[in-house]
Amino acid sequence: MRAPIKQRLAAFTVAAAVSAMVVTLVGFVTNAVGPAAEQGGNPVIHTRSGTVEGVAKQKFDEFLGLPYAAPPVRELRFAPPAAPASWQGVRDASRQSPACLQFEPTGVREEQAVSEDCLYLDVYRPHNAGKKLPVMVWFHGGGNTQGTGVLYGGGTPAATTDTIVISVNYRLGALGYLAHPALSAVTPGGSGNYGRMDQLASLRWVQANIARFGGDPNNVTIYGQSAGGGAVCDMLAMPSAKGLFDKAIIESSACMTPRTTLAAGEQGGITFATSVGCTDPATVVTCLRKAWPGKLIANQANYVGGSKVGGTLIPESPVDAIADGTWNAVPVLTGSTRSENRLLSTALAGITAQGYVDLVNKTYGAKAAQVLRLYPLSDYKSPWDAITQVQTDAGNACRTELTARATSTKVPTYRYEFNDPTSPTLYGFRVPGEDMSNGHSAELAYLFDFTLGEAPLTATQERLSDQMMRYWAAFARNGNPNVHGAPNWPVYGADQKVMQLRAGGASTVITSFVAEHNCTFWLS
Repeated sequence: MRAPIKQRLAAFTVAAAVSAMVVTLVGFVTNAVGPAAEQGGNPVIHTRSGTVEGVAKQKFDEFLGLPYAAPPVRELRFAPPAAPASWQGVRDASRQSPACLQFEPTGVREEQAVSEDCLYLDVYRPHNAGKKLPVMVWFHGGGNTQGTGVLYGGGTPAATTDTIVISVNYRLGALGYLAHPALSAVTPGGSGNYGRMDQLASLRWVQANIARFGGDPNNVTIYGQSAGGGAVCDMLAMPSAKGLFDKAIIESSACMTPRTTLAAGEQGGITFATSVGCTDPATVVTCLRKAWPGKLIANQANYVGGSKVGGTLIPESPVDAIADGTWNAVPVLTGSTRSENRLLSTALAGITAQGYVDLVNKTYGAKAAQVLRLYPLSDYKSPWDAITQVQTDAGNACRTELTARATSTKVPTYRYEFNDPTSPTLYGFRVPGEDMSNGHSAELAYLFDFTLGEAPLTATQERLSDQMMRYWAAFARNGNPNVHGAPNWPVYGADQKVMQLRAGGASTVITSFVAEHNCTFWLS
C-alpha cells in the first residue's frame, strides 16, 4: 500500500527537486548529437533545427525527446519559451526527455526523471507514412501541477489509425503559472501563463516541422484531458493560437469554468514570492529565477494556480470568447467519464452515512435536502460511492454538458460518455473495497500506450480501445468521428444525443445523459 499522500508529497518534494537539479546540471545526455548514421533502418528526419534519428518499432516509428523550445532555466525561467538551439550531425531521438518538475506527487511513477529542462515532445507515426496524415497533438492532464507527456505513448494509435500522434511536455506549477506584477512587466502578454505559452510553442513547432514527418500542418487536432482539456479550451480563446489547429477534443474538462484573472493571480504571486524569500520589488524577478526548485515546490500552495485571463495572450475566458464569437471556432468533440470523482475524491474514502449527510449539508446549504433526495444512500453501494457521484454530476458531467450546448450552436459538436465498468484506475489510486471504474482518467489507457495505468487492458477492454482510437482519429481526419464498422455517432444538438462508449465496444447513443446526471438541477 502506498504511503499517505502528505507523506508522499514531502518525500517527492525533496526527490523531485534533487532530480531536477541533477538532470539540469548533467545535461540531457540521452539526446546527445553524434555523427550522421542510420542504424538498422531507423528513420532519419531533417527538422528545422537539425537532423534526428528515431526508432523503427514493429508497427510504427517514434521520435522521442525532440526539443520544441530552449531549456527554460536561469534567465529563461519565468519567461516565454525561446527557440530551441540548432545542432550539427544527427540527434539521437530514441529516448524520452525527463518530465517537467512536478509540484504534486501522483502524476508520475516514483522512478521517473524530472527536470526544469523539459520542453520536449514525442512524435509517433505509422511505418511508411505517406504525406499529409492527420496530426493529433496531446496535452496531458494533472491539475497543471503534475504529469507528463512521456506517459502517453502514441505508437499504437498512430499505427492503428494512420495518424501522427504528438505528446507534449509543458511547464507545471509555479514554473508554469506564476503571475506577479514584476514578471508581467517583463513578459509580453502578461505573466501566469508560461505553460500555455509552451503549448503554443509546441503547435508552432508542429507547423514548422510536421510535414517532414509525413503530417499535414493544415489538419491538426489538439486534444487533452483534465488540465490538458482546459488547455484546449484556452487555445480556443487565444488570438495567437488562431490557425495553428483545426479541430479540438476536450476530455473531462469544461470551457465554461471561470478562469483566474491576471490581476488576482498577480496578488497571489506576491504572496508566493514572499514565501520563497523574494521581497524586494527591484530584484524579485532575479530572485525567483535563482530560487532553489525545492523551495518553489514547498510553497506551491501560496499562489493562485492555473491559467490567467486578462492579458493579451488570453484576453478573455473561453466561455466569454465562445459567447461573443471571438473564439477560434473549430469542430469540437467533448465528453467525460461516468463517475469522474471516484478518482478525484479518494480523500473521502471511508466516509460514513452520517458523514455523507453532513458533507452534503455543508456543501450545498439550502439545496442540500434536494441533493439528498436525488442521491439517496439506498441507491449506492456505499456512502463514498454516493458522494463521488454527487460530485461527478455537479462537476465534470454537467459542466461538459454546458460546453457542448455552447459550441453546438456554432460548430459541429460531438458528445461522449465513457462507461466501461471494468476499466482500470490510475497507478496509486485505489480505495479498498470500492469500485474505482469509470473514474477520472479511466479513458486514457484506451487511447494511448499509457504507462500510468493500474493494470494492462484485457482483450475485452482492447475492443473498446480500438473503437475509441478509430473514433478519435476519424474526427481528427475530417471533423466527424464516424468510422466504418462502428456504431453511428450523431452530431450533438437539441436532441442531446450522446455516444456512450461501452465495454467491449458495445457503444450506443443515449439521450438520457442529462436526466441520469441530474443536470437540470445542477445547471439551475
